[in-house]
Amino acid sequence: MAFANSQATTYNDKVVRQFAIMTVVWGVVGMLVGVIIAAQLAWPELNMGISWLSFGRLRPLHTNAVIFAFGGCGLFATSYYVVQRTCQVRIFSDKLAAFTFWGWQLVILLAAISLPLGYTSGKEYAELEWPIDVLITLVWVTYAIVFFGTVGTRKVKHIYVANWFFGAFILAVALLHLVNSAAIPVALMGMKSYSVYAGVQDAMVQWWYGH
Repeated sequence: MAFANSQATTYNDKVVRQFAIMTVVWGVVGMLVGVIIAAQLAWPELNMGISWLSFGRLRPLHTNAVIFAFGGCGLFATSYYVVQRTCQVRIFSDKLAAFTFWGWQLVILLAAISLPLGYTSGKEYAELEWPIDVLITLVWVTYAIVFFGTVGTRKVKHIYVANWFFGAFILAVALLHLVNSAAIPVALMGMKSYSVYAGVQDAMVQWWYGH
């Protein structure tokens, strides 16, 4: 049996539980914000005239919370749980795994603060400004090291198909983040940047109609 020796291995389930708990927490928070902004469509006065409670500020918070906080924590939890048991080894590095948890929670917290305050790149699903994007990159690279390191030290010869999907998801998100979120900071310490693709769309439109 593939899991015959699984009982002899002590897995790191602490980080799995942490991510699982925060999946529920951020799911409740993200969906509650969604209910609030949905209600604002019918009753705009619900924002009480406070700019950081307006629909335009809360909508990106809702989408980021549901996709990256709720969905992200769920994927961290499931991938860490599955990769250990299918590879029959403890996670590659407990310290690096802990960094991915606390680093990801910090990303989410910074998003929850900066988005309502109006700090945004204005790009759909990539609204977070460059300092937070840098932190996301650090966490994601660490995540890749932990996951692929665990696969690399597996006790079984084959790689379960679930790990191929998790690995593909990690690489695809990394590519999407690095390319889509590429930006030029306005100031080294400022929370403002401009996409490296700014003006490209206008140039393409001008080229199209010019021909």
